[in-house]
Amino acid sequence: MEALDRQFGVTEAGSTVEGEIRAGITTFLTMAYILLVNPAMLSIAGIPFDDALFATAIAAFVGCVVMGLYANLPFALAPGMGLNAYFTFAVVLGMGISWQVALAAVFVEGILFLAMSLPAIPVIGGWRSIMINSIPTDLKIATGAGIGMFLAIIGLREMGWIQDDAATLVNLGATESFTYDHGALIAMVCLIGIAVMMARGINGAIIIGIGVASVWGWATGAYDPYNDYMAGGAGFGSAYAEWPSAAFGFVGLPDESLFAAIGALGDIGGDVPLGDFMLVMITFLFVDIFDTAGTLYSVGRQAGYVDENDELMNSDEAFVSDAAASIVGALCGTSTTTTYIESAAGVEEGGKTGLVAVTVGVLMLSGLFFSGLFQAVPTFAAACALVIIGALMMRQAADINWMDKEMALPAFLTICLMPFTYSIADGIAWGIISYVAIKLGMGKTDELNPVMWTLFALMAMFYLGPGDQSTFEYLLGNL
Repeated sequence: MEALDRQFGVTEAGSTVEGEIRAGITTFLTMAYILLVNPAMLSIAGIPFDDALFATAIAAFVGCVVMGLYANLPFALAPGMGLNAYFTFAVVLGMGISWQVALAAVFVEGILFLAMSLPAIPVIGGWRSIMINSIPTDLKIATGAGIGMFLAIIGLREMGWIQDDAATLVNLGATESFTYDHGALIAMVCLIGIAVMMARGINGAIIIGIGVASVWGWATGAYDPYNDYMAGGAGFGSAYAEWPSAAFGFVGLPDESLFAAIGALGDIGGDVPLGDFMLVMITFLFVDIFDTAGTLYSVGRQAGYVDENDELMNSDEAFVSDAAASIVGALCGTSTTTTYIESAAGVEEGGKTGLVAVTVGVLMLSGLFFSGLFQAVPTFAAACALVIIGALMMRQAADINWMDKEMALPAFLTICLMPFTYSIADGIAWGIISYVAIKLGMGKTDELNPVMWTLFALMAMFYLGPGDQSTFEYLLGNL
């Protein structure tokens, strides 16, 4: 324990080794679903399930350990949910690009991401830290509040309390059908229970809530409302919660995906047009940059790692951790790895140092041996934690200067577009685009720094263009 305390500076940070490990377990429980959801998603693209499971666990482990030991920050990483959907449905199934070439795009994007994160690299080195520190404070604060709303809509949907509606887009779930053996009721009871325990100052409230919801669901064979939206439901194996199996065994090394990205690089310019490859790679890079930047700043601010100059501590090291995980993940067989907003769960449990991230990384490896246990945790059990975290992150909205009429709309768009578009990157992008446009309209271009001008131009090119194409699509389509 003393060695861990010295390594991570736990005591100096005002925490304890036991508290940091508990916070790591909390974060892990809220994001352990990725060990099964990501392989299930990527298997649709053609990557063998076991290969993708191995890659998911290894990418998360590498990212978390580098984050903990190099950056000493309590942020966890794993393959991103939005990016795996883009990888599967837009790139592989939509564009007809093989999953091997798609992995090659993730690999190249990760290398560029790493180069942009290292200050020693000429021209582009350290650009990501410069970028995030150049964005106005209120927009960065709005990012945290928007992520809170994004977490809430994900959690409420997985709990079964909101559902899609053809007339109103979203609506309240069928509450009259919620009985003692329905995941929606179980999740809401445990959500309120978590809030009560946190208000009473009980440590491990989120872990307790997830555990109680899981056991209740297993004992009653509860219906998982996530089954209404995605095949699999409880434990991603059936529509009803089932007691975990005792199955134990190593998933094995990847048979097909290991280093497939390297072999696919030779197909670029031949079987795969260079323009198509560049478009896919740039999209991965764009979303990865802004998902990670927004998450790091927001969770970092919540954890007290944003200084008086509004700069994130060890931001370069944090970005390097993210890039390293993406490179390793691509080589093993998974889509882009990114920092997870669920890291806020561990921060709320008192996590302050890199020991939290290392704990998550080690636990992620257990997915290679105890997948049956993780598979059995009902979706609704973890979902209630996302809602409570979202509520806590919304408190940042109070720090925005809403009286500044030039900032009110950009901040609002940043917040509301995240849940409405189901994308952190879209919210950040249109917050910046609208901010710069308003400054132009006010004739206050002297208040815009070169980084903001650059971001405005790149984002406008990414979203706008001739016909039904973005400018990037138009330009790269001719390569």
